[in-house]
Amino acid sequence: MLTIALPKGRIAEETLDKFEKAFGEKFVFENRKLILEKSGFRFLNVRNQDVPTYVMHGAADLGVVGQDVLEEKEYDLIKLLNLQLGKCKVAFGLRKGEKLDMTKSKITVATKHEKIAKKYFEEKAMAVEIIKLYGSIELAPLVGLSDCIVDIVETGETMKQNGLEVGPTIMESSAHLIANKNSFYAKKDLILDLKEKIEATL
Repeated sequence: MLTIALPKGRIAEETLDKFEKAFGEKFVFENRKLILEKSGFRFLNVRNQDVPTYVMHGAADLGVVGQDVLEEKEYDLIKLLNLQLGKCKVAFGLRKGEKLDMTKSKITVATKHEKIAKKYFEEKAMAVEIIKLYGSIELAPLVGLSDCIVDIVETGETMKQNGLEVGPTIMESSAHLIANKNSFYAKKDLILDLKEKIEATL
């Protein structure tokens, strides 16, 4: 049996859709259940940020998670396949009409993507202060907590509605199928077979 951690919400549904196409069977989490077992698979319904953790610790053989979350976690996992789902980017959000001032001695960034933001400024050899927030990040530049934000952008609507505009892109992201290293070697044939079947639906 293969255990697969899926992120709650749209990506889980779209992934199960691909399984349906690949195996000709319906896979649905029934009323708020967190585990779905069917035809040799066990699906776990977990929070997006937790997917790599389940896979890293071997509680799941495989997982589906955004490239942005993988970059942030820096775990040693195998990336099997870009599923082309949940496409978005990690980008700067700035107060309307403002540009990122690269001449400042230090830029203050509010974000929950600490590592991605840090790496960006390190590569540019610039000093940065990261303020970690867990939600309502758009507020930070408006009330002077930070110069800008770094956040996930799909359409840019949320930023716009909150008086910010989308600045430079740091990275593009979409959902990937990932594997635990030990599982990959122990269940290689099963996993590669699954990868092929899913790949055929892309």
